[in-house]
Amino acid sequence: MKIALGSDHAGYRYKEAIRRRLEELGHVVEDFGTDSEVQVDYPDFIGPAAAAVARGQCERGIVLGGSGNGEAIAANRYRGVRCALCWNVETARLARLHNDANMISLGQRMMDEATALAIVETWLTAPFEGGRHERRIRKLDELGNA
Repeated sequence: MKIALGSDHAGYRYKEAIRRRLEELGHVVEDFGTDSEVQVDYPDFIGPAAAAVARGQCERGIVLGGSGNGEAIAANRYRGVRCALCWNVETARLARLHNDANMISLGQRMMDEATALAIVETWLTAPFEGGRHERRIRKLDELGNA
């Protein structure tokens, strides 16, 4: 799977750990930066990652920051992106099962690295349940047309 990655300075360390783990698992990673812990503005890196998912250039995306909140908000500005803020394995599992989330956002200051990696692996392997959830996804897509 081709996966977009993006972070600001506050998510950089975990982004690098996630990139390495994704590559170990055989995924292709497109890293939209940042490339250090020097302070930057997260929309400059999250926007291009989310745009790549929205265009279909990447199948999924993972974005990171200090809390993950701003990053999720930024990613969800792109039509076709369903970015879930995840703080544990269960939120990641449900993001796939019920929301067909094609992106997740993580907060480096909110969890340890092992939890972040477990969230990513759970989200990558959980299927979308479909059924009643498909109707809800369609309704979400319609909200962008209002």
